[in-house]
Amino acid sequence: MATIRNLKIKTASCKRIVKELHSYEKEVEREAAKTADMKEKGADPYDLKQQENVLAESRMMIPDCRKRLESSLADLKGILAELEEAKQKEGPEVTEAESTVADLEKFFETSES
Repeated sequence: MATIRNLKIKTASCKRIVKELHSYEKEVEREAAKTADMKEKGADPYDLKQQENVLAESRMMIPDCRKRLESSLADLKGILAELEEAKQKEGPEVTEAESTVADLEKFFETSES
C-alpha cells in the first residue's frame, strides 16, 4: 500500500541518487585531469597506475548510479500510480514527486541522445 510517507522517501531517494551521479561525473573529470597532468610530468609508473585505477573505479560508478536511479524512478512512478488509484493524489508531496519524475525523464532523454 502506497502512502505519502513512502512517496516522500522515494522522492528523496531519487534526488539523492541524482546528486551522487553528478558527484561521480565531477570526480571523473577531476581524476582524468589529474591523470593527464601526472602523465605530462612523467610521474612514477606505480603512482600513475594507481591513479588510473582510481579513475577506472570512478568511471565504473556512473553506470551503477544510473541503474539505481532508473530503479528508483520506476519505484516512484509505481507509488504515484498506486496513490492515483487510491484517490490520494493531492498535496505538495505529490506535486514534488511529479516534478522529480518529469525532471528525471528529461535527464534520461538528454543523456541518451
